[in-house]
Amino acid sequence: MQAYYFYILTFFDNKSANAAAESLNAKLKAFKATSRGVRDTAFFLFRLITIYA
Repeated sequence: MQAYYFYILTFFDNKSANAAAESLNAKLKAFKATSRGVRDTAFFLFRLITIYA
């Protein structure tokens, strides 16, 4: 609890959380799972940008 004390207080002060960042991380994980086995890194990044940009 002590480790998250600052973040808890920040949430109540600013009414903001890291939900947007967590959502983006979940989308990236799902995308990586569907693109598993892709060997061409440039193509992987191209698809990532075209889908989520």
